[in-house]
Amino acid sequence: MTATSPRANWSYPTAIRFGAGRISELADACKTAGITAPLLVTDPFLATQKMTKDALDSLRAAGLHAAIFSDVKPNPIESNVYAGLEVLRKGGHDGVVAFGGGSGLDAGKVIAFMAGQKRPMWDFEDVGDWWTRADPKGIVPIVAVPTTAGTGSEVGRAGVITQEKSHTKKVIFHPLMMPKVVICDPELTVGMPKHITAGTGLDALAHCLEAYCSPFYHPMAEGMAVEGMRLVKEYLPRAYKDGTDLEARAHMMSAAAIGATAFQKGLGAIHALSHPVGALYDTHHGLTNAVFMPYVIAFNKKAVKEKIERLAAFIGLKPRYSAFLDWTLALREELGVPHTLAGLKVDDQKFDLMSKMAPKDPTAGGNPVTLTKAGALKLYRKTLEGTV
Repeated sequence: MTATSPRANWSYPTAIRFGAGRISELADACKTAGITAPLLVTDPFLATQKMTKDALDSLRAAGLHAAIFSDVKPNPIESNVYAGLEVLRKGGHDGVVAFGGGSGLDAGKVIAFMAGQKRPMWDFEDVGDWWTRADPKGIVPIVAVPTTAGTGSEVGRAGVITQEKSHTKKVIFHPLMMPKVVICDPELTVGMPKHITAGTGLDALAHCLEAYCSPFYHPMAEGMAVEGMRLVKEYLPRAYKDGTDLEARAHMMSAAAIGATAFQKGLGAIHALSHPVGALYDTHHGLTNAVFMPYVIAFNKKAVKEKIERLAAFIGLKPRYSAFLDWTLALREELGVPHTLAGLKVDDQKFDLMSKMAPKDPTAGGNPVTLTKAGALKLYRKTLEGTV
């Protein structure tokens, strides 16, 4: 491996153990979180990988009653949660190790949240104060271990799950879904294929960009988002070109956590357009965000022109809106991201349905320009045609 990884312990927004090799502290992290019988939740591919087997072995070697659950789709669905919940309850597990990319992290967190709840999962959707319906004593502790650098779900208080009946992505939220301990070990991301490195990295960029552009007032989150985008600009191409560049991998892992912490300020139309596509076509979330990104940047220009000009200057571009837009287009091309929805094998057959779904998505409210059905339809058509 080339270069080195920064190493630190952070306490914001939760306890984070950051640095290469820190996966060796997994058992201790579980004990710190009060977990004696962890259920490791991950996806089917990761379940077969050496790093996952090593993690499970380390838990058992430390005397913890550990088991694994991996029936999780790339876009987790409600039946995945309920299947994992059954394994957790039958196995007497008192905590969850959420291990993997966004799918394993989100599913693991929601399984932990539902461990002792008596009401159906959708009663806790992130609507108003619905989270107060939950019994806090029914939520088991979580240790999160990201193996990608994108979603930042390891530092979030929510999980995104697809409702199978409506084919709609929904957010389950509760403050106690924040993991008690996070292990950010960039060595776990070294084996990521180029297309996953690109998709997850651009997901982190989308989180930072939309948080920055959201009209809600949260200057702390906004400041973090700016630094997150600088890290993406400087280190994502490096991580893509050389997957063993541990310094680049580490900084991208930081950018992912920054993005997920910052987007408590809000998200926007990139995610609102992307969620229906992911729910209906099962596309990779980060890659789908990346496809929509420049079209939404152009759509929002009238509302955030001055902010984007300041941002462009900070990350080393000319202080022009066009410079930032051109950079995102060039970055996508460099990372092999399709320019249109056709590259995701998405056509116009469901545009009317998706155009109704997008403005209702909980992320739509953070867009600086109000997203209507007509606006969503226009954006879907532009993204299929390739007209920015």
